[in-house]
Amino acid sequence: MRNRLYLYIKLCLLISITLLLVTGCYSQVVQKTDVSKIQFASSNCQLIQHQLGETCIPLQAQRLIVTDEIALDVVLALGLKPIAAAEPNLAGSRGRQFAGKTEGIISLGKESQINLESMLQLHPDLIIGFFINSQNYEIFGKIAPTVKLKIQYRQGAWKNSLQNVGEMLGRNQQAQDSLAQYQQRVKELRKLIKQTRGKIEVSVSRFYAGGQNPQFETIFSFSGGILQEVGLSPPLHQFQLTTSPDIADVKISLERMDLLDADVSFVMLNPGSEKNFQQYQKNQLWQKLKVAKNNQVYTVDSGYWWFGNILAANAILDDLYKYLLIISE
Repeated sequence: MRNRLYLYIKLCLLISITLLLVTGCYSQVVQKTDVSKIQFASSNCQLIQHQLGETCIPLQAQRLIVTDEIALDVVLALGLKPIAAAEPNLAGSRGRQFAGKTEGIISLGKESQINLESMLQLHPDLIIGFFINSQNYEIFGKIAPTVKLKIQYRQGAWKNSLQNVGEMLGRNQQAQDSLAQYQQRVKELRKLIKQTRGKIEVSVSRFYAGGQNPQFETIFSFSGGILQEVGLSPPLHQFQLTTSPDIADVKISLERMDLLDADVSFVMLNPGSEKNFQQYQKNQLWQKLKVAKNNQVYTVDSGYWWFGNILAANAILDDLYKYLLIISE
């Protein structure tokens, strides 16, 4: 009896030791596997800090989605083509700045009402945009790594945005090349305008649909900054109302239409604003403006004159060349 008890205890100890050894080995395997997964994940993505948190994005995104037109402007300029993009809320179609570059890009609907089902079915590996709110960030983040890009409104700040996104997506050289080409165009256009037109004052205004009052753009706006680069200044009466770099535009009433007077006027028209603008043109106050009498008023698309990035900036340079140099000849 005593021998049997001894054998039983010995067997139990042997089984316990065996189980401990197996469990220990198993734990090490699991631990090594988890570490390997972490190392694998870290080696295939980079951690990006942004306004809504931090996101580990793939080093070479293959299925990129952008949620607004400004982000689309940036990534196309960097030589990338997203698989899908949202459409602008106001405009009915892509702006002229994209000129054939968006063929094959799937529409996700309006920026304010992105089609989540379509986004999910496309299996993106990265989602980026300038106007992603916290609610959408939580939703998009469940579909793919999502980054909210920092929107910078101040004069010339769009260049920083281009460089920042270029760095994030591994396209530093493309960003630098794009900016260098743009600066060369600015330099050449500035020289041509000075030679052919001399010093001229240029007003940039924006008209809306409905009864909303128009506004003029200051030197701190997107288009105003570009005009400054090519040597074009706003009229003095506009400049005097610009008291802060934070003021990108100034609303004006019908009675203060004189504020829009200049040697040349570019009028940005929002979709559906044509009727509103025509009513201003019929007004005697408008007809008394020097710029109206000299037939130097040109309507342009607010889709790229109001705000954008380097593709929009280049489209503005195209318009300046067209209206100030070609048409004026």
